[in-house]
Amino acid sequence: MKPLAMRIDPADPRPIYVQVMDELRRAIATGALAPGDPVPSIRDAARQLRINPLTVKQAYGELEREALVEVRRGLGTYVRANVSAEATREVVAHTVAERALRDAYRNGVSVRALLLAIRAIARSGDSQARSSGKRERR
Repeated sequence: MKPLAMRIDPADPRPIYVQVMDELRRAIATGALAPGDPVPSIRDAARQLRINPLTVKQAYGELEREALVEVRRGLGTYVRANVSAEATREVVAHTVAERALRDAYRNGVSVRALLLAIRAIARSGDSQARSSGKRERR
């Protein structure tokens, strides 16, 4: 199994188990994990992230309830065969949007101002992507 780049931010207000869930969703959405792929073992993920194994177990349990992963007794945890990267991307997009909106409200930024800022950043990002020959997936 290839190593999976996961990152936890202690300054992030989200619970750590939610950050682990989001990292695995991101890996599925970007194709770093494909249907049928094994996810890091609880011990390996806890060691890599330097967190309690019970926190990883909680995240994996939630992802199993969401039908993103399945536990194969004696073999480990795997991305479910019927998981769609596109559907996972939509969930990730929704989660990112909720987080941005919460942060905007917390900082006194209106929805309109937030959307204008996102559009401006996206336009500048698109021009940078075009000049580098890369194009963001929409």
